[in-house]
Amino acid sequence: MQRIFSTTARTCVTGVLALAGLGVVGASVRSFAKGTGTAPAPVHAPAPLKAPMQPAIAPVKLGPPEVGRASWYGDEFEGKTTANGEKFDPDSLTCAHRTLPLGSLIRVTNLRNKKTVTVRVNDRGPMLEDRILDLSHAAARKIGLLGLGKVKIQRIKPADKESERALMYETKNKPVDVSAVDNFEPFPFLQHR
Repeated sequence: MQRIFSTTARTCVTGVLALAGLGVVGASVRSFAKGTGTAPAPVHAPAPLKAPMQPAIAPVKLGPPEVGRASWYGDEFEGKTTANGEKFDPDSLTCAHRTLPLGSLIRVTNLRNKKTVTVRVNDRGPMLEDRILDLSHAAARKIGLLGLGKVKIQRIKPADKESERALMYETKNKPVDVSAVDNFEPFPFLQHR
């Protein structure tokens, strides 16, 4: 292999590159000293994520209890229009009731395990005469209603508009933990007549 540059030429090129590098560094230092350069932004730790603020819920008044059998309806009705005009979402905390005004908030208690959930009436039903309520899939899971069960329902009368808004927020955005519910029956209204 033949050398392209001699030892002397390499030394000269290395010296020129070193001087050029020093010149760039010197120019940067001078510009920072004069205040014309931009300093690197200080590194800060990211701010911790905050959960969305929920309004405080004031005490609510409960209407007279109604006890009866309830079931749930889910995926087969997803996206269909409910009685109040919204699309049915089995993952929201809603229900169907025959007579309560649409938009009413009710507290549903599973009498077998005493778990409760707050739901919003957005549809009419149930179609079967022996039931007082059809819950959304998510609401049924929240109280452990495996198909058909005995429940107590009470209409919630919020003390003020802030409480009503907070309860509405809860019925739309509450995550549902389904890990504790096993053997969920997909079509309870067909299996329990």
